Amino acid sequence: QLQLVESGGGLVQPGGSLRLSCAASGTRFYYYAIAWFRQAPGKEREEISCFSSSTNQHYADSVKGRFTMSRDNDKNAVYLQMNSLKPEDTAVYYCEATRLSTSYWGQGTQVTVSS
Repeated sequence: QLQLVESGGGLVQPGGSLRLSCAASGTRFYYYAIAWFRQAPGKEREEISCFSSSTNQHYADSVKGRFTMSRDNDKNAVYLQMNSLKPEDTAVYYCEATRLSTSYWGQGTQVTVSS
């Protein structure tokens, strides 16, 4: 069974950058569609980026041009590079892996953007 662990969150000032990691174990990551979600206090969880294949990526308008998702199949990991961070990016960030209609989630990592 696939297990996911996110890391890399923290406190950053507006305009700063963070790189989140999502490490997978238990099985190979290669055949899974991967997505990053976030959930801010009092708000619903929203999808912000996803990989359906190595060449097919999608980003929410709220992060387009600032966030970049990548994956390293050899390391069984995906990453979310977040630049030009804004206070409204403050949330718990989760990665999700999906295959054959089954989804797996990590525990999340907190990102706080504040001066």
